[in-house]
Amino acid sequence: MGKKVKKEVEHPPKDVFDPLLIESKTAATVVLMLNSPEEEILVKACEALYKFASKGDENKLTLLDLGAVEHLCKLISHANPIVRRNAIMVFGIMASNHDVKKLLRELDVTNSLISQLAPEEDAVIHEFATLCLAHMAVEYTTKVQIFEQGGLEPLIRLLDSPDPDVKKNSVECIYLLVQDFQSRAAVRALNVIPPLLELLKSEYPVIQLLALKTLEVISKDRETRIILGENKRFDCLVKILETNEFSDLHVEALAVLGNCLEDVHTLQLIQQTGGLKKLLSFVGASTVPDIQKNAAKAITKAAYDSENRKILHEEEVEKCLVNLLEIDNDGVKVAASQAISVMCENLASKRAFGLQGIPQLVHLLSSDNEEVKEAAVTALANLTSASPSNASAVAEAEGIELLVNMLDAQRDGAIVNAAKVLTNLATQEPFRVTIQSHGIMTVLAKPLRSTNSQVQSKAALAVAAFGCDADARTKLRNAGGLGPLIELLHSKNEEVRKNACSAIMVCASDEETAVELCRLGALDVLEEINQSTSRKNKFSEAAVEKLLDNNLPQKYSRMGYLSSSNIITDGFYDCGQIKHGVKFLSLEELSIQELTERQAIIFINAKPQEDSLIPSYSSVHCLVFCVSFLIPEPVSSYTILNKCIVFYVRKGRGKKEEEKMKEVPQIKVQDEINLEDSHWEPPPDFILMDYINGASKTILPLPTTREQVVALARFVADKMGGPIEKDKLHDFGWELHISEIEFELKCNIVPIGKIKKGTFYHRALLFKVIADRIGIGCSLVRGGYNRAWNEVELVDAPPKGIAGLLLPPKKYIVDLMFNPGCLIKQGSAAADQYEHI
Repeated sequence: MGKKVKKEVEHPPKDVFDPLLIESKTAATVVLMLNSPEEEILVKACEALYKFASKGDENKLTLLDLGAVEHLCKLISHANPIVRRNAIMVFGIMASNHDVKKLLRELDVTNSLISQLAPEEDAVIHEFATLCLAHMAVEYTTKVQIFEQGGLEPLIRLLDSPDPDVKKNSVECIYLLVQDFQSRAAVRALNVIPPLLELLKSEYPVIQLLALKTLEVISKDRETRIILGENKRFDCLVKILETNEFSDLHVEALAVLGNCLEDVHTLQLIQQTGGLKKLLSFVGASTVPDIQKNAAKAITKAAYDSENRKILHEEEVEKCLVNLLEIDNDGVKVAASQAISVMCENLASKRAFGLQGIPQLVHLLSSDNEEVKEAAVTALANLTSASPSNASAVAEAEGIELLVNMLDAQRDGAIVNAAKVLTNLATQEPFRVTIQSHGIMTVLAKPLRSTNSQVQSKAALAVAAFGCDADARTKLRNAGGLGPLIELLHSKNEEVRKNACSAIMVCASDEETAVELCRLGALDVLEEINQSTSRKNKFSEAAVEKLLDNNLPQKYSRMGYLSSSNIITDGFYDCGQIKHGVKFLSLEELSIQELTERQAIIFINAKPQEDSLIPSYSSVHCLVFCVSFLIPEPVSSYTILNKCIVFYVRKGRGKKEEEKMKEVPQIKVQDEINLEDSHWEPPPDFILMDYINGASKTILPLPTTREQVVALARFVADKMGGPIEKDKLHDFGWELHISEIEFELKCNIVPIGKIKKGTFYHRALLFKVIADRIGIGCSLVRGGYNRAWNEVELVDAPPKGIAGLLLPPKKYIVDLMFNPGCLIKQGSAAADQYEHI
């Protein structure tokens, strides 16, 4: 046996470094290790950073500050799959931090992450790459990057991954991406619906939930709903609702179905398979408010289509919605009321709700929740539109007072719809009177001042509906509502302007309101509107006509014309033609002006003064008694002096009357009478009263209108100076006569009865006044240079031998100056000579 030779130990090469185990306790050192060329160090460093970042947001920010993100960006494309995997794992954890996401977006890592979604990559890489993308897809710019860099296709493919975490991250990322319409169209083209429906069978609720949420978003597009309707793919949604174990998914499943119900074809398919009946039954049996609310919202979406409303009515959806009104949850009540608002566009449904839903909706008007009240009153507005029976049901449910109170609600929508309901009720006289008794005109003054155009419009429309009674107009006037109403005429909103014009047209139905509207400037604004081809409307033109017809002094001053239907009443005055833009003054304002040389203001007042202490006489003077003592001398005046009482006595009174006046040493005035605050009224014209009484006795009994016209013309001419020869017209001296009357009265206002020398426009006015009182139809036309005339329509006698022939009436001008009683055919040369100098 040979001698055993000792084997020599081999020494390592001198240029090779012995393995060194490094143990670091600082993150900064590990981050530096990311620069190592050795793959094993990179693997270990990434593992350490993953564990460190997993501990909380502070650690993620620490790594961010140390520059770890920039180093890791280089490693996610490393050739070594383990290094690449570990680096992506770190990114997946760190990307939940906002600042990290911001930096990742700036570094544009989405393309590198998308490349890691290739089928051959490890499941762990898929998991954390999709996790990182899901975190980043919250930002809009990252969504755009993922879409443009082709990230949707690999994400959809990974929905079939055997790894549940990959599925969860992928579907979450897709859910975020499809919030944008471009991505919704893209995923539909990539056939995303089958894998999403498959995810509904997952054993993980979070995956099912995300799949349903994604389906809810993409089913907002009609094309997607069509695909869902093919091959009855929505049956799985109905099955989810039928399964109690999936109760946590019911809300989202209803949201998807709600989108699907929008299409008639889809709704018909669901109805044919019994799915719609199951859905309504499920809603009726559910006690979960969110489910009930979403079901009502689904019905609302479907009901926007008229065909869908028919289908829903066939399934008696009305009962379901009325039951939801009883649920003790404000959100459910709001959603149910909104569904009713839309469903009642179907007439059959409107009738059904009228029988069983209106009392519940009226009850909701007293809710403490403003949103509930608004939704309920909106439903009532739609239910009562063009439905007298439903309007009656609202009144029977004692909803009138609640609705009037809602005109002062906090929400504009509530005010708008409350006004709508009340306007709908106003079409029936008993309800209109009841609503007026609750003070609606006073309440409407506030919404008329709103800055919301819808509120303004409906408030004005309500004024038009309720302003047809004089008492209602008085209440609006007293509440200060006329001013805001006129302000609405300046609105840029066409509907507001139109409704304001309509309201003013109605409110101008009585003289007092018409005068007040004119005083506040309504007439000027309306005339400006009517001059604009784009702003005028039929109501603005009618409003001007109504204002002037009930404010005849202003009409005659502006238009120079009063028709036969414009009956002159007491209080009328003619202040001459005013220029455009000049303020039209009231008689009271004119009465306090000092005596001037301008044309006299002729006024009409044949109304006896009430509670007069002195009997009425034909000719009057004015005695002014001061409060504390009696002024012995007669004072002629038609103006009201401060704290004075005006009485009227015969101009040439007898001795006994003078003695009686002397027996009155002092006139005592009761303390409660405040003449400064009392409404000014012009004194009565006793002479005019005598004219009217005389004409009634002598002219009215005449057998024909023609004879009455001729007789009245002679009567008027006789009272104002008689006939005048044409060539001596300039010698008539009527101007001096009028001036003497003004000087005598110390006032520019002259009662027409005082005028004994009257020219064309005095006589024409007197003729019109008396004709209106005794029932003779005539018009009053103002010409130039103190000319005015009356036009009458008379029917000529038929030719002899033709009995029963009715000839059309002809217009004639009545001569009151040269040949009183002569009827001049309108349009003739003689008529032209009478009208012009």
